[in-house]
Amino acid sequence: MKHIHYYIIAIVMTVALVACGDEGNRFSSYHCNLTIDNSKHLNAVLASAMDANNAGTFCIIGFTLKGGAKHYTFSNSQGLTSTSIFNAIDDRMKMQEHIGMNGRLIVGYSNMEYPPVFYAYDGECPNCFDLNALPMRSYPLSIDNKGTATCAHCHRQYRLNQGGFVANNTGNHLTEYRADPPQPHGVLRVY
Repeated sequence: MKHIHYYIIAIVMTVALVACGDEGNRFSSYHCNLTIDNSKHLNAVLASAMDANNAGTFCIIGFTLKGGAKHYTFSNSQGLTSTSIFNAIDDRMKMQEHIGMNGRLIVGYSNMEYPPVFYAYDGECPNCFDLNALPMRSYPLSIDNKGTATCAHCHRQYRLNQGGFVANNTGNHLTEYRADPPQPHGVLRVY
């Protein structure tokens, strides 16, 4: 009888380790800490990707300086682009330092899962970009209305609606971050 308890405990521990194994490797260990309150910015391009009813629309989030002021840049898979000036909270949190590994993120709800899953990917090609390279070179991804991210350098295509896996070649899938599923005019939090 004593041995049965040990077997049960061993089985439970094995199942627990296997269940957590996939999740542990799914997300990047890089520190991405982005919070955008879209109830303050009211950005329609960002809201389009933060709406589960609009699943399949993805948005690239970036950062730029315009006239000495910091701005977010947003461009979605439907071809719309816009900018939004940093507010005092964004500026105080130094958000531009945490927008992906090189200043870009891709976010949106998948249209291939029910209920829709919210994804947050790094905006650099995981097969070309090296965070530790000197000098650091950017390999930004572009997105299209079919839910595909493409690297202009290696020509790999990644399925945004299917976990960021490579569609036309072999290689690493997109770097993924944890994110809280947002509402269109709510808070986007990527970590």
